[in-house]
Order: sequence, then C-alpha cells, then structure tokens
Amino acid sequence: MAEKFLVTGGAGFIGSHVAKRLLDEGQEVIVADNLLTGCIENVPKGARFIYIDLANDNQYYKLNGLHPKAILHLAGQSSGEISHESPVNDLDINTKATILLGNWARKQNCNRILFASSVSVYGNGITPGKPMSEKDHPQPKSFYGCSKLSSEYYLRVFNQSYGINTTSLRLFNVYGPGQNINNMKQGMVSIYLSYILFRDEIVVKGSLDRFRDLIYVSDVVDVITGIIDDERTFNKIFNVGTGRKTLVRDLIGLILATTGKTDFPVVEADGTPGDAFGSIADASSIKEITAWRAKVALEQGIREMVKFYAPELIKG
Repeated sequence: MAEKFLVTGGAGFIGSHVAKRLLDEGQEVIVADNLLTGCIENVPKGARFIYIDLANDNQYYKLNGLHPKAILHLAGQSSGEISHESPVNDLDINTKATILLGNWARKQNCNRILFASSVSVYGNGITPGKPMSEKDHPQPKSFYGCSKLSSEYYLRVFNQSYGINTTSLRLFNVYGPGQNINNMKQGMVSIYLSYILFRDEIVVKGSLDRFRDLIYVSDVVDVITGIIDDERTFNKIFNVGTGRKTLVRDLIGLILATTGKTDFPVVEADGTPGDAFGSIADASSIKEITAWRAKVALEQGIREMVKFYAPELIKG
C-alpha cells in the first residue's frame, strides 16, 4: 500500500530526484515548492504539486489535511555567495521556513522530518585539510552555513519538545544531472560545466588548490530514502560524503577531459565571501549505522552529467 510523503523543494535538483525515487517505489508524493530556484518541469510525473512559500505562515493552509508519513525537507536557499547578498532573506528561506514547517508537522501529527543540512556548517573545519566529523564543533563561515546550523538546532528542539523524530543530513558537494547550470552562484560542478558549454573561458572564484568532497546525487538519494523508517537514525546528525578529496584544478581537468576540451582557458579570480577553502567528509557514522556506501566514482558521475547536458561531447 502506498504511503504519503511531502517533499519540500521537489522542483529543485536533489528534491526532484528524491520525489522520483519515491514514485518509482510506488509511494504517493506531494511536492511543495515556491519555484524560486526550482522549475516546474523538474517535478516528476505522478507527483502532486503545491506552490507555496514555506517561509510565509499564511500559506500553510495549502498543506492542511495532507497528513504525510514523513516530510523530506530539501527546500532552501543553497548558495553561500547569495547568502552574503541578503542574510535576512537567507534566514527566512532556510531557518524561518524550517520552524514553520516543524509547527505544521506537529499540528498534522507527522512525527518524521528528514532535513537537508550542509557541509557549510563546518566552515574550514577544526583542522583544515582533515576529514570533518559530526563531533567537530561547527564554525560556519557563511550566513548560509549559519541558517543551516540553526535549523538543525530548531529541529532538535522539535524532537525534545514534541517528539518529532528528525534526522539532519550534512550534505557535502552534491552534483549530477538536473543541477541548474544556469545558476552561476551555486554548485561547483555545474558552474564549471556551464562555463565550458556556454562561455569562452572558465572563471574560478578562488584558488585552484581549494578542495571538495563531491558526491553524486543518486548516492544522496539512497541515503535519504533509505533511512526514512530506520529508527537507528532518528534524532541524529550525519555527514553524507565520499571521503574523497578533489582539488578544484583536478575537477576542472576531469570535466575538460570528459568534454574533450582540454585546451579550454581557465582564469583565477577573487574568491567569494564565506567560501571555505576545503572540505572532506568523515562519513563513518552513517556507514556504521546503515548499509549505505557511496557507489558512484567521480569520473563516472562527471561522465553521466556531461552526457545529460551535452551528449554530443561524449564519445563511445
């Protein structure tokens, strides 16, 4: 028998993949999105769509009566750079919306929320260059990181006060087909690919020696959909990453090699406010508790992403 799930941000990159996976599993899916960064075309066929600003308390009547089994809260403003342009707007879209959604869940007797947090809560980490652990003290460098961290704390209080079982997933750098290559302020892989497809040179904001832990979207979807009913993950925080360190220069080299444009010019520019120099995940906690492992190697993931946007560049 199908169960009902509310996917916020289901018109966006990760949310649309999660919604599709649930539908493929025979579940009933309601997508809630304000289409600020998402696109209606991303909402998978078979999902019910509700246009709503989750940061506006006066719009929650649109969700009344749904009574979902679980809320997969993937909506939000996800750019550190944009958060510095308007910290208050970032706070509203991320933290205020999470609080209002928690209040709505309580009234609907929905006792399960999975939340997409971010590696940005760590900043550069306790020891720069070392894998980041959930035991580390968060030190966000961006307003975006602050809004994600505060949302984690609010959800913890919803658990302690009202018994809502929450799980916060600190997602490292997610990439893959469906990422918005028109958004030049969010998504490292999509930004560099966009430069190659539509411009004359790649502009790198910050050092080429910066590094990231890049995780393919299907691996993230595996985690999110796999732990909904797993009581071992209730009221905990987990890193979701590969543990693999990739330098920006190596990432760009891989994208150029995959697209066959190895002589494409690369230009370094000033960095952006709040941008961490490097991040690598210690994902041992989620691995110890569940059977999850990241399956998609970076080389394979980049190839799939290029194939999605520019199949003519893939040979063989």
